[in-house]
Amino acid sequence: MSAVLDALNAQADEFIAVRRDIHRHPELGFQEHRTSDLVAERLAQWGYAVERGLGGTGLVGQLRRGSGPKRLGLRGEMDALPIAEATGLGHASCHAGVMHACGHDGHTVMVLAAAKYLAEKGEFNGTLNLIFQPAEEGLGGARKMMEDGLFTKYPCDAIFAMHNMPGHPQGRLLLRDGAAMASSDNVSITLDGTGGHGALPHRAVDPVVAAASIVMALQTIVSRNVDPLQTAVVSVGALNAGKAGNVIPQTASLQLSVRSLDREVRELLEQRIKALVHAQAESFGVRASIDYRRGYPVLVNTPAETDFARQVALELLGADRVELHARPLTASEDFAFMLEQVPGSYLLIGNGDGDSAGACMVHNPGYDFNDANLPIGAAYWALLAQRFLV
Repeated sequence: MSAVLDALNAQADEFIAVRRDIHRHPELGFQEHRTSDLVAERLAQWGYAVERGLGGTGLVGQLRRGSGPKRLGLRGEMDALPIAEATGLGHASCHAGVMHACGHDGHTVMVLAAAKYLAEKGEFNGTLNLIFQPAEEGLGGARKMMEDGLFTKYPCDAIFAMHNMPGHPQGRLLLRDGAAMASSDNVSITLDGTGGHGALPHRAVDPVVAAASIVMALQTIVSRNVDPLQTAVVSVGALNAGKAGNVIPQTASLQLSVRSLDREVRELLEQRIKALVHAQAESFGVRASIDYRRGYPVLVNTPAETDFARQVALELLGADRVELHARPLTASEDFAFMLEQVPGSYLLIGNGDGDSAGACMVHNPGYDFNDANLPIGAAYWALLAQRFLV
C-alpha cells in the first residue's frame, strides 16, 4: 500500500463526515450553492486560488508549485437528482424529493480530500486545476463552464474524472481508452391525425395506429441499419394518446432515448429515425413533427492519457485491483464535452458487488456512495497529480 493511500486512510473519518454532510443537504443542478460554499471555503483554507461563478455555481481551485509548465485538470461534479431517498440512513437527505442518488457527493469529496493532501504534502512541479462542476445530470454543466471560459482561464494539458460504479468490487479501478460512454439524444415525436368516434374509425385518421407502427418500425433501425459490430440503442420510453376507449384521439406522442458509442452511428440514427417516422406517418395519413435534441456526445478517452492513468492505478493498487480494458457503458456523461477540447480520461471505481449495500444501482432511491472509496479515490488523484506534474 502506498504512502499516499496510508496518509489518506488516516484522514478518512474527516472526509466521510464531509461526504455525509453533503449527502444530507443535496442540491439540484445549478442550485449547488451550499455545496459550492463548502468546497470554496476549504480550498481557500488550504491555499488554493478559488474562482467561483463558472457555469453558475461551478468553481475552480488552482494551486501552483514550482516553475513547471504542465497543467492538470481534475473534475468532480456536485449536483444531486430529483429522487426521494429511501435508504433510511442517518445521513439521508433532509430535502424531500432530492437525493445524491449517483454519488456526486463522493466524487466531490474524493477531489477535495486529494486537494488537502496535495496542499499539505504534495510534491509536484506545475499547475493543478481542480474543477468542481454543477449540473452534470442532464443539464450540461460542463459545457456551461466551458462557455464561461473554463479552459481559456485555466488551460489544461490533460483532464481526468472518476465515477463510482455499483456491480463491481469496492475500490476496483476500471479504465478504457477510446469510446467509453455513449452519446445521449432525446427525441419527441408528435403525430397529428383527425379525431373521431371509436365506432366510426373510417371517419377519422387514427394517430394511435400510426404510433404503434412507428414503435415497431423503430426497432429495425438497430437490427437492420447499424453495423452488428457497433453499439446503438433506440428506446421508446413513452407513448401517450387519448383518454377513452371509444374515442380516436386527435394526436399521439412518443418520447425516445437514442444512444451510440460512435459519432458516425449517431448521425446514422438521427437520419434513419427522421426518415422512418415521416414515411410511416405518411403511410397512415397522419402528420409527423419531430423535435430531435442532441444531448451529450460520445465520451472518448484519449489513448496516451488513459495509458498514463492505468500506470497510476497499477502503482497505487496493484494488478489484481485494476481492470485495464473495461467494457464501455451506454450511459452518458457530460465530461465528454471537456474531452472534446482537452485530452484525458474518465475512469470508474467499483462501489460494491454481490449482496453488499454498495451494489445498489445509481439513480435508485436506495443508493448510497461507498465511503470506503473516499481514501482510494483521493489517493488516486493525489498520486496522479504528482506523477503528471513533474
